[in-house]
Amino acid sequence: MGFAGAMLVAMAVDALMGWPAPLFARIGHPVTWLGRLIGLLDESCNRPADTPAMRRIAGAAVALFVIVAAAGLGWIIQTMLVPEWSGMIALGILAWPFVALRSLYDHVAAVAEPLRMGDLAAARAAVGRIVGRDPAMLDEAGIARAAIESLAENASDGIVAPLFWGALFGLPGIIGYKAINTLDSMIGHRSPRHEAFGWAAAGIDDVANFVPARLTGALFALLGSNPSVAMACMVRDARHHRSPNAGWPEAAMAGALGIRLSGPRIYQGRIADEPWLNAAARDPVAGDIEQGLKLYVRAMIALAAALAVFALA
Repeated sequence: MGFAGAMLVAMAVDALMGWPAPLFARIGHPVTWLGRLIGLLDESCNRPADTPAMRRIAGAAVALFVIVAAAGLGWIIQTMLVPEWSGMIALGILAWPFVALRSLYDHVAAVAEPLRMGDLAAARAAVGRIVGRDPAMLDEAGIARAAIESLAENASDGIVAPLFWGALFGLPGIIGYKAINTLDSMIGHRSPRHEAFGWAAAGIDDVANFVPARLTGALFALLGSNPSVAMACMVRDARHHRSPNAGWPEAAMAGALGIRLSGPRIYQGRIADEPWLNAAARDPVAGDIEQGLKLYVRAMIALAAALAVFALA
């Protein structure tokens, strides 16, 4: 069965429909189902009274259980599909919920419009829905920077990575990846509750995103107005980011747009002194979000074209 072709179908369906609000209201979303399972396991298995070593073991067991269960369900469903073009289309439709192509565009565009109109309150509210930092403390440059960083990072782990693993392994690959990514977002952060319990989830996510993050960065760099500058910025600055993967698409986006990203920000009232990406460049403005969205669209078209080539090969 053509997994690359199925992922192309998933991209097309999501670009046309997104995940409709009436459908979400009726049944939720497969990622929220994964989130409920992870939340229940976190509540029952992550016991504060246990030693850090025991919590690390428990967290690793939970991570492996969720990933194997998710990928296993995908494999069972995939084996029921006929190995013909109709099966490829069915596989693509089943993979569709795990691609956030349209949702990412819409959420970032919702920041650009009020920011361009000078409505900082509305822009802060919109950006607060897609980033973890405190939006109340952000000025125009901070809002634009947060939106563009979210666009770059989520293009990697919300679209390129699931499609990459789906193109390799089909439904088990894309569902298994979304399980990994959801685990990381829920328990993979360094909080007192999850530093030990979530270490395995965070490590697995780093491995799963290694290739997709660099592929996303390369797409942004090569499709920008000055590919050599963007590529140089990515290679130079990506390693300065706190994440081993997120720095690649973010640094490429910074170089492609000629702006600086990352830098100090406030999380839960505390200043995180992050290094700058493309430090010598100017601060972004609302128009740079729109330029970033245009670059994102070009990158997704190029990704779709690559999937089509692999599907026809």
